[in-house]
Amino acid sequence: MKLFKMSRRNIGQAGKILADSGYQGLMKIYPQAQTPRKSSKLKPLIAEDKAYNHALSKERSKVENIFAKVKTFKMFSTTYRSHRKRFGLRMNLSAGIINHELGF
Repeated sequence: MKLFKMSRRNIGQAGKILADSGYQGLMKIYPQAQTPRKSSKLKPLIAEDKAYNHALSKERSKVENIFAKVKTFKMFSTTYRSHRKRFGLRMNLSAGIINHELGF
């Protein structure tokens, strides 16, 4: 979350952000962000909240599967230790290979 705040990315109003429960404060910065609803001992989730969390999880799983495909490349499976200037190029090349495999 700290790195995301520091990056100051301009998502815009049209952008959609699907985040996991680790990004609970994200909606203060980006109102269009969607995070799972949490329960507590005093306030358990109602059926509507559970359905919302399930739908969000289903949508996020597509993104998580792409992250898994990116991590099949050894350079992205651990901490990136190469030149920072080349990171974007290598990520674009990897994304191109993945898109080709998926038929895009």
